[in-house]
Amino acid sequence: MARVKGAMHTKKRRKKILKLAKGYRGAKSKQFRTAKQAVMKSLVYAYVGRKQRKRDFRKLWIARINAAVRMHGISYSKFMNGLKLSGIDMNRKMLSDLAISDAQGFAQIVETVKTKLQ
Repeated sequence: MARVKGAMHTKKRRKKILKLAKGYRGAKSKQFRTAKQAVMKSLVYAYVGRKQRKRDFRKLWIARINAAVRMHGISYSKFMNGLKLSGIDMNRKMLSDLAISDAQGFAQIVETVKTKLQ
């Protein structure tokens, strides 16, 4: 049986890691061992960041809706409760966009919610 050496696959694997580490400062982009550690950490940060982005956008939408409904004299929590009671099924992203782009339409929604709460 012929002896198989792993040089080609090892080089390919290392090049892949070093390519991912391109642009890192100092040894992190040149030496395989430090590059591997930096890339692993970066991939973990990227994974966590994708989850955090969803949280951050939801916080932003809630802040925008809260600001818009307070101009109409109602709190965010009462507004969301009123939405559920009135059967309006809109997500926070759409409500936030409506509050920014179409103030009159949003005002009509707030009025329907207010009547349902009383």
